[in-house]
Amino acid sequence: MLRVGRAVVMRWLTPRWLGATAVALAFFVLCQFLGQWQWGRYEGKLANRERVESFYSAPVRPLSEVVPAQTARPGGAVGKEQEWRHVQMRGEYVSGARFMVRNRPQDRSYGYEVLVPLRLEDGTAVMVDRGWVANGERADVLPAVPSPPSGQVSVSGWVRPGEPPFNENTPAGQLGSIDVERMRRESGLLLRGAYVVLEREQDGSGASPARPEPLLPPQTGLGPHFAYALQWWVGSLVGFVIVFVYVRREVRDELILSGQLTPKAPKPKKTRIWDEEDA
Repeated sequence: MLRVGRAVVMRWLTPRWLGATAVALAFFVLCQFLGQWQWGRYEGKLANRERVESFYSAPVRPLSEVVPAQTARPGGAVGKEQEWRHVQMRGEYVSGARFMVRNRPQDRSYGYEVLVPLRLEDGTAVMVDRGWVANGERADVLPAVPSPPSGQVSVSGWVRPGEPPFNENTPAGQLGSIDVERMRRESGLLLRGAYVVLEREQDGSGASPARPEPLLPPQTGLGPHFAYALQWWVGSLVGFVIVFVYVRREVRDELILSGQLTPKAPKPKKTRIWDEEDA
């Protein structure tokens, strides 16, 4: 056994098998990277679940405690730690600065999310995602959207950070993502550094006006990412195992052919009861 082990090590250090080991090492690095990527996605979903469970049904807080007026500047934004905070505010909708965000899924269909700025008492504003409307019959014609109420309204909802820019070549008033920075530029308003997913709104009379279809509650599933990460990390060793098995097999075969190693005798076949009966 010691002879075989020494021979395996010496054979492994030959250029041919060192090259195979380099390939196995590259495969190992790739699998580790993919495992880390899946682990990062798992951690992101886990953090999102914890935020939703902590904040979604919590008592409302004033908007300014979560998204302060100081974020109403170019580049101003809140962090992910504020996502799904339950907030309330009062103001007036600026209906002429409505934005339609395209290709948004809702219950297996695609349509638009409708965002309208709410101007607050201090002169700043916050984008309110009033809900979702299905695509129209033609791509070049926007669907009908319920108008926001006029005058002072009371609004409650959940804070979400803006999204990265996507597909900036869209018509005026349409967006490829909920890009708060772009909405700042195009609306000319002092938008605070997040948007609010509408829960409910009440006008001055206390009535709840018509609105687009409410967005579905946030998903809290963790998905398969934890299992995928483990699979990639465990699988990263496969290349080294394959190289070892083939090196060892090659060495053993050569030692057997040269008479330096005696092959193992095959195990005797067990006699089964029905074999004796057939004899």
